[in-house]
Amino acid sequence: MSTLDEILKEIKKANDIVILTHNNPDGDAIGSSLAVYIALKEAGKNVEVVIPKMPRIYNFLPCADEVKKEASKQSYDLAISLDCATIKLLNGWANYFEDAKTRIVIDHHSTNDMYGDLNYVELGSPACAQVLYVLFNYYNIEITPEIGTCLMTGIITDTGGFQYSAVSKETFEIAAELLGSGVNISKIYKKVFATHTKGNFELRKIALQRMEFLEDGKVAFSYITKKDEEKVNAEDGDNEGLVNEGRNIEGVEVSIFLREIDEGMRVSARSNDYVNVSDVCLMFGGGGHVHAAGATMQGTVEQIKEKLLKEVKLQLK
Repeated sequence: MSTLDEILKEIKKANDIVILTHNNPDGDAIGSSLAVYIALKEAGKNVEVVIPKMPRIYNFLPCADEVKKEASKQSYDLAISLDCATIKLLNGWANYFEDAKTRIVIDHHSTNDMYGDLNYVELGSPACAQVLYVLFNYYNIEITPEIGTCLMTGIITDTGGFQYSAVSKETFEIAAELLGSGVNISKIYKKVFATHTKGNFELRKIALQRMEFLEDGKVAFSYITKKDEEKVNAEDGDNEGLVNEGRNIEGVEVSIFLREIDEGMRVSARSNDYVNVSDVCLMFGGGGHVHAAGATMQGTVEQIKEKLLKEVKLQLK
């Protein structure tokens, strides 16, 4: 029996199911979670999707208003982790995953450590949502416009609007299929990339004013603090996309962006061509993809900048 068949068997057996994803969730994490949630709900399952802090930019997604900040039960028949490489990165609710009778991991990160009872990880896929599209087809699950909108949001965000190197022929074929099934791709693109909250706009100005160019202009560095967020009345998710401001500047290979959170400093790192920022972030307990990764670190802005630069320098040409 294949892993996919075993996963379906466990889903059919389960009644109470919880869906979890990584902390600081992006469009792929949220879109994937909601796609699975809608599919399971339509199959008659008692299912919850738990995301403590969801950026409001994704409020347009179907069933976004049904996302819970915390689980309603102590234990579940089945826990499904989506788009999350390690259990420690689950969004504050790893205990619900650990305490479930059966645990399933569906992901696409190269750093996934196979922490589930059943693991389906497609390392070559540019988005977890693309993995799910294939999985849904295998299970003969109808991809409705609602499910398709969630999947397309995941694909669009994790590929940067189809610009990253992991994008494949299959990615475009899936997009074409979803477009043909009634998914409004242009609307999703506009919502995700072309619409900014006032808080995001104000934080963007602060981050740009602070931006430094290091290592002969190959590294861009900036940060925001809690005080900055309070000053502009920022809400969850208003920091979305700020790390890309540095990467989009001519000559920059690596963009590093720090955001102060309760646990320390959240590091977001992006690269353009050859630096593996996942390897950099792994050195500090994080991870991600070759060109997009993150970590949480302790220390002052200058201390963290120095540590990150030391690792980045080893890869700069």
